[in-house]
Amino acid sequence: MPLFGNTFSPKKTPPRKSASLSSLHTLDRSTREIELGLEYGPPVMNLGGQSWKFEDGQWISESGGNASGREVQRLKKRNVQLEEENNLLKLKIEVLLDMVRTEQL
Repeated sequence: MPLFGNTFSPKKTPPRKSASLSSLHTLDRSTREIELGLEYGPPVMNLGGQSWKFEDGQWISESGGNASGREVQRLKKRNVQLEEENNLLKLKIEVLLDMVRTEQL
Protein backbone atom coordinates (compact mmCIF):
# COMPACT_ATOMS: atom_id res chain seq x y z
CA MET A 1 0.00 0.00 0.00
CA PRO A 2 1.67 3.25 -1.17
CA LEU A 3 1.77 6.16 1.24
CA PHE A 4 1.96 8.84 -1.46
CA GLY A 5 0.28 8.50 -4.77
CA ASN A 6 -2.83 7.27 -6.43
CA THR A 7 -3.86 3.72 -5.69
CA PHE A 8 -6.28 3.68 -8.63
CA SER A 9 -4.58 3.80 -12.03
CA PRO A 10 -6.63 2.31 -14.85
CA LYS A 11 -5.01 1.15 -18.08
CA LYS A 12 -5.15 3.57 -20.96
CA THR A 13 -7.43 2.48 -23.75
CA PRO A 14 -5.97 2.16 -27.25
CA PRO A 15 -7.12 4.79 -29.78
CA ARG A 16 -10.08 3.79 -31.88
CA LYS A 17 -9.72 3.15 -35.56
CA SER A 18 -11.92 5.47 -37.57
CA ALA A 19 -14.12 3.47 -39.85
CA SER A 20 -16.18 5.33 -42.40
CA LEU A 21 -19.57 3.91 -43.17
CA SER A 22 -19.67 5.77 -46.46
CA SER A 23 -18.00 4.63 -49.64
CA LEU A 24 -17.89 8.21 -50.98
CA HIS A 25 -14.35 8.72 -49.71
CA THR A 26 -13.12 6.14 -52.22
CA LEU A 27 -14.53 8.07 -55.21
CA ASP A 28 -12.49 10.52 -57.21
CA ARG A 29 -13.27 14.23 -57.07
CA SER A 30 -15.38 14.53 -60.22
CA THR A 31 -17.57 11.57 -59.25
CA ARG A 32 -18.03 13.01 -55.75
CA GLU A 33 -19.08 16.37 -57.20
CA ILE A 34 -21.68 14.64 -59.36
CA GLU A 35 -22.94 12.47 -56.49
CA LEU A 36 -23.05 15.23 -53.89
CA GLY A 37 -24.08 18.05 -56.19
CA LEU A 38 -21.09 20.25 -55.47
CA GLU A 39 -21.18 22.08 -58.77
CA TYR A 40 -21.80 25.65 -57.74
CA GLY A 41 -23.31 28.04 -60.21
CA PRO A 42 -24.65 31.55 -59.91
CA PRO A 43 -27.78 31.92 -57.79
CA VAL A 44 -31.01 31.86 -59.79
CA MET A 45 -34.51 32.94 -58.75
CA ASN A 46 -37.94 33.34 -60.32
CA LEU A 47 -39.96 36.49 -59.67
CA GLY A 48 -43.22 37.28 -61.37
CA GLY A 49 -42.67 34.73 -64.11
CA GLN A 50 -39.18 36.04 -64.88
CA SER A 51 -35.98 34.15 -64.26
CA TRP A 52 -33.09 36.16 -62.76
CA LYS A 53 -29.43 35.15 -62.40
CA PHE A 54 -26.84 36.85 -60.15
CA GLU A 55 -23.65 37.57 -62.12
CA ASP A 56 -20.86 40.08 -61.53
CA GLY A 57 -22.67 41.65 -58.58
CA GLN A 58 -25.95 42.29 -60.41
CA TRP A 59 -29.19 40.43 -61.06
CA ILE A 60 -29.61 39.78 -64.78
CA SER A 61 -32.86 38.69 -66.40
CA GLU A 62 -32.55 35.34 -68.17
CA SER A 63 -36.06 35.21 -69.59
CA GLY A 64 -35.56 37.57 -72.48
CA GLY A 65 -36.26 40.79 -70.63
CA ASN A 66 -40.01 41.35 -70.42
CA ALA A 67 -39.22 44.56 -68.54
CA SER A 68 -38.51 47.36 -71.02
CA GLY A 69 -35.94 50.06 -70.46
CA ARG A 70 -38.73 52.60 -69.93
CA GLU A 71 -40.28 50.44 -67.22
CA VAL A 72 -36.92 50.01 -65.50
CA GLN A 73 -36.41 53.80 -65.48
CA ARG A 74 -39.92 54.29 -64.08
CA LEU A 75 -39.24 51.74 -61.33
CA LYS A 76 -35.92 53.39 -60.46
CA LYS A 77 -37.60 56.79 -60.23
CA ARG A 78 -40.34 55.34 -58.01
CA ASN A 79 -37.69 53.71 -55.83
CA VAL A 80 -35.94 57.06 -55.32
CA GLN A 81 -39.27 58.70 -54.43
CA LEU A 82 -40.05 56.00 -51.87
CA GLU A 83 -36.58 56.28 -50.33
CA GLU A 84 -37.00 60.07 -49.98
CA GLU A 85 -40.44 59.59 -48.42
CA ASN A 86 -39.03 56.99 -46.04
CA ASN A 87 -36.23 59.36 -44.98
CA LEU A 88 -38.75 62.17 -44.38
CA LEU A 89 -40.92 59.90 -42.25
CA LYS A 90 -37.91 58.80 -40.21
CA LEU A 91 -37.03 62.46 -39.62
CA LYS A 92 -40.61 63.21 -38.51
CA ILE A 93 -40.52 60.30 -36.07
CA GLU A 94 -37.26 61.58 -34.58
CA VAL A 95 -38.73 65.07 -34.17
CA LEU A 96 -41.86 63.69 -32.49
CA LEU A 97 -39.78 61.51 -30.16
CA ASP A 98 -37.67 64.52 -29.21
CA MET A 99 -40.84 66.49 -28.47
CA VAL A 100 -42.17 63.69 -26.25
CA ARG A 101 -38.87 63.44 -24.40
CA THR A 102 -38.72 67.16 -23.68
CA GLU A 103 -42.36 67.15 -22.46
CA GLN A 104 -41.57 64.43 -19.94
CA LEU A 105 -38.82 66.52 -18.36
